[in-house]
Amino acid sequence: MQGSFKSIYSHGFLRAAVAVPPIVLSDPKANVRSSIQLAQEASAKGAAICVFPELGLTGYTNDDLFHQATLLNSVRDNLTVFLQNTRNLHSIFILGAPLKVENALYNCAVVIYSGDILGVVPKSYLPNYREFYEKRQFTSGLSAPVTEFELCHRQVPFGNKLLFEDASMDQFKLHVEICEDLWVPAPPSTFAAMAGATILANLSASNVTIAKPDYRRLLCTSQSAKTISAYLYSAAGSGESTTDMAWDGHGIICENGDLLTETKRFQQEEQLIFSDIDLDRISQERMRMTSFNDNVEVFQDRIRSFRKIYFNFVLPAEEYEPVRSFFRFPYVPAAPSKRNDRCEETYNIQVQGLYQRMKSTGIEKAVIGVSGGLDSTHALLVAVQAAELLKLPRTNILAYTMPGFATSQHTLENARNLMTALGVESNEIDIKPSSRQMLSDIGHPHSDENPEYDVTFENVQAGDRTSHLFRLANFRDALVIGTGDLSELALGWTTYGVGDHMSHYNVNVSVPKTLIQYLVRWVADNQTFGEEASGILYQILDTEISPELIPSEKNDEYPSQSTEEVIGPYELQDFNLYYLSRFGYLPSKVAFMAYHAWKNRDAGDWPDPYAEEKKNQYSLSEIKKWLEVFLRRFFAESQFKRSALPNGPKVGSGGSLSPRSDWRAPSDSNANIWLDELQRKVP
Repeated sequence: MQGSFKSIYSHGFLRAAVAVPPIVLSDPKANVRSSIQLAQEASAKGAAICVFPELGLTGYTNDDLFHQATLLNSVRDNLTVFLQNTRNLHSIFILGAPLKVENALYNCAVVIYSGDILGVVPKSYLPNYREFYEKRQFTSGLSAPVTEFELCHRQVPFGNKLLFEDASMDQFKLHVEICEDLWVPAPPSTFAAMAGATILANLSASNVTIAKPDYRRLLCTSQSAKTISAYLYSAAGSGESTTDMAWDGHGIICENGDLLTETKRFQQEEQLIFSDIDLDRISQERMRMTSFNDNVEVFQDRIRSFRKIYFNFVLPAEEYEPVRSFFRFPYVPAAPSKRNDRCEETYNIQVQGLYQRMKSTGIEKAVIGVSGGLDSTHALLVAVQAAELLKLPRTNILAYTMPGFATSQHTLENARNLMTALGVESNEIDIKPSSRQMLSDIGHPHSDENPEYDVTFENVQAGDRTSHLFRLANFRDALVIGTGDLSELALGWTTYGVGDHMSHYNVNVSVPKTLIQYLVRWVADNQTFGEEASGILYQILDTEISPELIPSEKNDEYPSQSTEEVIGPYELQDFNLYYLSRFGYLPSKVAFMAYHAWKNRDAGDWPDPYAEEKKNQYSLSEIKKWLEVFLRRFFAESQFKRSALPNGPKVGSGGSLSPRSDWRAPSDSNANIWLDELQRKVP
């Protein structure tokens, strides 16, 4: 489906709703009335699908009243009323109802679209233990003798293997199951997902007991993760009988293991929650996870037994902006507790990687260049921790700061002070004389009197530093520790070969710049290396990110260059990197998500003491500009550097760019199709 750039439906999203109405026991007329109101609201707010609770037209706790003909006839009559009042709405509605088919009573889900019934799904697994006695009233749908029956004056498909597919959008495929169906070892939705279903709906009653809500979340999120799908869950709430049980009205929407939203439980009023399902993400993940399709092959016979019911979903005319949050920092959790856990885990992975490399090689010393900037600072912290794990003295970390033509006094002091505070072997080599010699040897016109600040001038310094480090490693029997991060590799912001691109082992190789900032702050906050070191780390965090290769004509106190003025804000470029490399999204979709993540300065992603510094704001034109820079540098200009990466540990599922693990691409490709899509679809 394609519409306006501003609409979620133009970017592979589909709005889902879960409704939890208060019910009136044994009164289908009253329940249909409240269901119609919620259906109208769901449709007005752009939902493509809306799920109601199990047996919501009567209430779940009717017990033997389900065998009363009066109640069953009222259900059918009021289903007709619902159809008549929703024929002009654009949502698919799934209602729970007891329905007699032939000589059996089934606990059913009725799937409705545009005033018509697409199909009826009976519950497969009936609980008959502890407080549940469903087999007393209902028959399992596993062995239903018919595949269609008459309902509301029409023949409708019937069965637990129905797959509802949009004829115009192949990613919109729906399967429905009911309550206990999810709690069994092999839920029907597992096979439906392998048959192609991307959205799994569950109509549930599910009384509440202590700790049960946590278990529901676990079931729903894990099922969505295992099946790589969206899972919509609606449980009964207010109005159900509390003779022996209580009900909390728990609604859940999750996607591929992530809880997107849920209802407030124990509410007396109706609830309607929304989230935007990313169908592209589901499709991409299934395509990448080849074992998913291997599993499909194993169960081919069962999968082929699903019946496909086609419908034509009409794209809403309105431009529905997302209700789903797009976090500005996908590599860094917003919640402080989770962020601390992420930092600790990342740090330990990096330390473990270096520890194992030094242990396996038998090399007990490491050489590292320390600039006073973020990346080398964090790499030094990791190296010191690895040395302690190896029970080596900190002086086995051979740290060298190598001031060049543009090294500011501020960063130089940071480097000196950090090395001293950490207790490593502290060294300083002035590379200006050797850099001048190199420039002279190659006939470069630069001189102190007549400076020539070109790319050669810059890279001579980067190469000189790396050359010193490698020769020092030879001389002192040590490993060279790399410092460059994932963001720099994505943008090609490294000097190839003999520059900062190369090392013996790079601990930062799969850590993005945005995460490194929080890693350094995490170490400082925890005072891992003492109060003095933490104070220096805070100063480094407050320093402009700069290559420091071209000197300032005015002031050498602080860095004279700004990296982000050249390649764009790292917070935007890390956002672009995550969604383009991890999910392969269209550039226009990435721009759409970035716009909604960054358009509001007070979005509130960061409820912590450092929130203010993260409340930037970008217009769509700025986002488009820097995304274009990213596309050129990532797809057309930098792959040859990534194809020759040194070893280093993969840190997160967001991926690395190592050709030995997550990213293999031709070095001589181009960015034309990505740039063209961006220009055509982003205003």
